[in-house]
Amino acid sequence: MRTRGPGRYLGWLAWRQKRRIALGGLWSSLWMISLAVTPYLISQAIDRGLRPRQVGPLVVWAGAVFVVGVANAVLGILRHRTMTKIRLDGALRTADAVMAHAVELGAALPRRITAGEVVTIGIGDVWLVARALTVTGPGVGAIVAYAVVMTLLVQVSGMIALVVAGGVAVLGVVLGPLLNRLNTAGGEYRERQGRLAARLVDVLGGLRILNGLGGKEVHLRRYAAESDAVRAGGYRMGGALSWINALGDGLPMVFLGGVTWLAARLTVRGDLTVGELVAVYGYVAILIVPTWMLIFSAGDVSRGVIAARRIIAFLRLPVEEPGDGVAPGGPAVLRDPVSGVVAEPGRLTVLASARPEDTAAIIDRLGRYCETAATWGPHRIAEVAKPLVRERILVADHEADLFAGPLRDVVAGDTRAGDDAVQRAITAAAATDVAGLDHHIERDGRNLSGGQRQRVRLARALLADPEMLLAAEPTSAVDAHTEAAIAERLTAARAGRGTLLATTSPVLLDRADVVLYLVDGRVVASGTHRGLLEREPGYRDLVSRTFSTDDEALIAADEAR
Repeated sequence: MRTRGPGRYLGWLAWRQKRRIALGGLWSSLWMISLAVTPYLISQAIDRGLRPRQVGPLVVWAGAVFVVGVANAVLGILRHRTMTKIRLDGALRTADAVMAHAVELGAALPRRITAGEVVTIGIGDVWLVARALTVTGPGVGAIVAYAVVMTLLVQVSGMIALVVAGGVAVLGVVLGPLLNRLNTAGGEYRERQGRLAARLVDVLGGLRILNGLGGKEVHLRRYAAESDAVRAGGYRMGGALSWINALGDGLPMVFLGGVTWLAARLTVRGDLTVGELVAVYGYVAILIVPTWMLIFSAGDVSRGVIAARRIIAFLRLPVEEPGDGVAPGGPAVLRDPVSGVVAEPGRLTVLASARPEDTAAIIDRLGRYCETAATWGPHRIAEVAKPLVRERILVADHEADLFAGPLRDVVAGDTRAGDDAVQRAITAAAATDVAGLDHHIERDGRNLSGGQRQRVRLARALLADPEMLLAAEPTSAVDAHTEAAIAERLTAARAGRGTLLATTSPVLLDRADVVLYLVDGRVVASGTHRGLLEREPGYRDLVSRTFSTDDEALIAADEAR
């Protein structure tokens, strides 16, 4: 229900605290009514006590003004407290929903949405949605105030009531297009803001690598250009909002002057009393408050709908079905019918493709991180109980998080492996230069180089010793010498186990039991690395584009042995 649309989502938030919202609407309505009846009480004090110089009625009506004023203050406090609770409840309930869905997505989260978008939802959209709930209090109270004021005005003068009603209609006609413009500009601004936040998070995460590669200035210029676009979008949204604020301030004041002039003329003619003149002025002046309330509520709802749309898009991200099927009794073949990829137990299979996104999608399907028709032995992997899949098939993501702690704990995780096993995994991943097992690793490996982080992740995957290991570009951040060492040690460490790698490194390709050459996400040829070099021109071009010439790559592979 809550993810069917932004309006339904806001309605769901309101329904979850319906009693509090009803109370907020009550306090807001009574607060507005107390404001609206004050001019009436003042007019009675003037006409019944001040003009005839009767102290008794003057005291009574003045006392009524005092009592209503005190009540107004109390009601204002109750209204504010209740609306604050409503906004906090809406924000926290939304934050809980976002967090719960993020947890359900688990490792699939970074595959579905950027970190910058998640940050923008968490620190921006959540509170915009909460502010949209303001319409349930001040918004309702404003409508009630209009009804009360118009009723009181009709009793004073039908002509003036008609003029006021026309003025309110004119204000709505003028502000309506501006609110639509604000909605459109706000939507564009939110989209750009999310993309900019995503770029910022990505740049900060790879700042060390950018410094090493000399690409920092390029990304700085790109970020500056996108930042300029976001600022321009903010100016457009601010322009619409400034017109709304200006007209919301100016038109009611002009209108107040016109109605006061009309009421004064009627008073001079004797159609209105002095008290009624004061009452008319008070009524119209009081209308500025609900007018502002409605304008702000409309703006808040407009921005809240935009934010709710982004939140719903996140909540709609599909979660993996847990499954309850059985797994193969032993090591079994993984097949992806979409691409034709087959990963056999006990063999090193390497995917070679010009498009890394194609191989990444294949690994996600085989690892059951998205909707998939892949099979594991005789079973569809999507139907196998997810814990069984995670226990026996490991996708070694080269962007996986590294938690803070000693190196041994970072690599061992929850395996409870001893120091000897951890050291063997570190050696197999050629990560011995990271320092000893007691070396403290900062969160996300901030005190490591890009290559060291990649090798620590690889060591963690090797220590887990899964039945089938799937990894994309496991040596993309290391030099040629280290890559040769990893290729030799990786094949030895995974002997007898199934391994599927996605890479165009000739060093790894030459050690593969079988290489699957992909074009447009499908297998077009398979065989050994050297065999494909001889008979597949496209494969030969792919490898040579990545590493100078094939001969140099083969020489490096031979020397590594």
